[in-house]
Amino acid sequence: MAQKPAKSTGVSRPRRAAAGRRLARSFFARDVLDVAPDLIGATFLVDGVGGVIVEVEAYHHTDPAAHSFRGPTPRNQVMFGPPGFAYVYRSYGIHWCVNFVCEPEGSASAVLIRAIEPTFGVDEMRRRRGLEDVRTLCSGPGKLTQAMGITIAHNGLALDAQPIEQFARPGDVEVVTGKRIGITKAVDLPWRFGLKGSLFLSKPFPPSSRGA
Repeated sequence: MAQKPAKSTGVSRPRRAAAGRRLARSFFARDVLDVAPDLIGATFLVDGVGGVIVEVEAYHHTDPAAHSFRGPTPRNQVMFGPPGFAYVYRSYGIHWCVNFVCEPEGSASAVLIRAIEPTFGVDEMRRRRGLEDVRTLCSGPGKLTQAMGITIAHNGLALDAQPIEQFARPGDVEVVTGKRIGITKAVDLPWRFGLKGSLFLSKPFPPSSRGA
């Protein structure tokens, strides 16, 4: 869906996302630590609204910070299913977070989508968020779900079928890694991945952050 150019906010205007190769569910049937950095620069849309993924976090089933660490529950059941599906949960009873289930069925590993650069449906995202500054529309996991209209209704939906669309990044990008944010367990694992130099991150990476 074509969009009007965004108003100036002091940063580069969002570009229209280029439709490239669609990501199939098989893309997610790999080690979560391989999938996570490969998602940086990919395009993520829901009902035609979304943009370029610029920040994610990986959660492995052996990781005490993962929802699946203590086994399946009604809340996290999707994580134990096959890869290539959305796992959506309410964080702190306030906002929704969206994750992509990875690895073979039963592994219960996933990638949390932390931030995107808005490129499609910017006006709709502004309406939903009540904000004008494009840089802050999707700079956090709860912000992006609100902007993209993601709710519990999307939990368990396939990542390669409507209303969700995903496209591989068009070329190489520079990915940096760092410690995950807002957790109290396994805090030293460098499983946060981001697009180097992006203005749309939830939080900047330290200057000492290394490449993925």
